[in-house]
Amino acid sequence: MTVAQQQTVYLNGQFVPMTESQISTQDRGFLFGDGVYEVIPVYQKQLFEFDAHLERLKNSLQATSILNPLTDAEWKKLLDELIQRHPWEDQFIYLQVTRGIQMVRDHLPADCMTPTIYAYTNPLKPVSADIIENGIKIVTLEDIRWLRCDIKAITLLPNVMMKLAAKQQGADDAILIGRDGLVSEGSASNVFMVKDGTLITPPNSHKILPGITRLVIEKVAQNHQIPLLEADITLDELLQADEIWLTSSTKEALPITQLDGKPVGNGRPGQIWQLLRQHYQAYKADFLNANRS
Repeated sequence: MTVAQQQTVYLNGQFVPMTESQISTQDRGFLFGDGVYEVIPVYQKQLFEFDAHLERLKNSLQATSILNPLTDAEWKKLLDELIQRHPWEDQFIYLQVTRGIQMVRDHLPADCMTPTIYAYTNPLKPVSADIIENGIKIVTLEDIRWLRCDIKAITLLPNVMMKLAAKQQGADDAILIGRDGLVSEGSASNVFMVKDGTLITPPNSHKILPGITRLVIEKVAQNHQIPLLEADITLDELLQADEIWLTSSTKEALPITQLDGKPVGNGRPGQIWQLLRQHYQAYKADFLNANRS
C-alpha cells in the first residue's frame, strides 16, 4: 500500500481518503494561486512550535485579505485529529487556505467568499546520514520572486524554476541573490552563515519568509551563548563564509559544503553547525517532555 493510499485529508469540514478528495476547478487557488499555506513538523505526534506557525498563517491570511475560517482552538483540534488518523510518529502537515470558489473568473475577488481549507500529512523522514556526514551542494541564483516573500503564498512557480535550475547545475538547492546584491534565502529555506564564530542571518523583511526553524535556531543560539547577528549578507561575504546552512521546518538545518563549485570552509560540515544540531535536538526533546507532562 502506498503512502497516498493510507492518507486521509481534511477538506472543507470533512476527513476523506486522499485518493477521493476533489477541489473545484473554479477555486481561486487553482485559477490564480490565490491562497496561502503552512508546513508544520510533528514529532511523536506533537505539533512542533504550533503557536508560531499559526501566527504566521494568520499573518499571511491578513496580508492577503483572506478570511481566517477557524479559531485558534479549531485549527488545533483539526490538526490533532489529522495527526491521530495516521500511524507515523513523526509527520509534517501541509495546510492550505485559498480564497475559495468563484464561478466567474475575475481577478477581483467577490465579496464574502468562503475559503477552501485543505490539509494533509506525510511521514517526516530524518535527514540522511550522508548529508550529516558530507553536507549539500548549492549554487547562487538571481532571486526572481515577487516583493512580498514574507507571505507564505501558494504561488511558487519561481521557486520551482530555481530548484530546477539548481538541479540542472548539479546542485541540491540554491541560495538566492537579490538585485541589491544581498542574500535573501534559499528556494524554500532561510540562510545562515558563520564567520569568525558568529552566526549571521539576514533580518526579517518583505524579501524573506520569517522562518519558524530560523526563529528556533536563534533562540537556541542565544540560550547557549553562541554569538548571533541579524545583518545583511553580500554575495562576497557569503563566498568567504566559514560555514553556511539552509534551514526549514522539514529539514531543520542542513550544512552546505560546496557553493558555486567551491568548498565552504574546509569542505566539511562545520563545528558550529554540529554544536547547534546537538542543541536543537535537545530543544526538541525538552519540548516533547513538556508536552507529555
